[in-house]
Amino acid sequence: MTVTALLATPTAPSLATAFTSELLGTAVMLLLGCGVVANASLPRAKGGNANFLMIGFGWGLAVFAGVYTAYKSGAHLNPAVTVGILVSGGSEYAPGIPITAASTAVYFGAQLLGAFLGAVAAWLAYRQHFDEEHDPGAKLGVFATGPAIRSYPHNVLTEAVATFVLVLAVLLLGRTPSGLGPLAVALVVVGIGVSLGGPTGYAINPARDLGPRIAHAVLPIKDKGGSDWSYAWVPVVGPLIGAVIAGLTAGVYAG
Repeated sequence: MTVTALLATPTAPSLATAFTSELLGTAVMLLLGCGVVANASLPRAKGGNANFLMIGFGWGLAVFAGVYTAYKSGAHLNPAVTVGILVSGGSEYAPGIPITAASTAVYFGAQLLGAFLGAVAAWLAYRQHFDEEHDPGAKLGVFATGPAIRSYPHNVLTEAVATFVLVLAVLLLGRTPSGLGPLAVALVVVGIGVSLGGPTGYAINPARDLGPRIAHAVLPIKDKGGSDWSYAWVPVVGPLIGAVIAGLTAGVYAG
């Protein structure tokens, strides 16, 4: 039993249903996640001057809402989770959805598109506040992660370690009798954020960073500056490395 079975539907979903489920769940997660960053950092927002802990809990609750929304597909919401399940030796991404090249592409595509749409929705909600922000870096920070100290090897390592913790926890949760499901995953995300989030802002999800970064690049945001594409590969490669190691570890540990 994998973690995806915690939110299984009685009948096997089609790939179209899985796509819609992952898209909606990821969009909800990014709407709330980007929203909490916007609330904490943009001018005249009610949550202005909030601390990092608020953002950490906000992202945890965003994951909580996203997981419940995407229950029909097993609520991966993250290519790293999908890769972890694949590498761990699982046969299904969710009950009734076998692991194939087509299903893998469906999950990846839905997660990226959902992340993009969620970020766009967050921008629409805070558009007036974006217009009043004069710092391009603060605007980009609502959408995408960035390093506190730019050192690509160390930034990749940080993302890999943090994602390893997330994916391993997700994979092993499905083999425990706790029944905590989405709440447990949300608390793991909060824990990662407040402990390992300092160096890079803890993307721990390639879609979570890349989708909103693309949104930042294409949206008509006033005085937005660049999208820092020179760093964009780090929150993709780092989480995928961590996911592969977590999947292999979970496969050996459970086997």
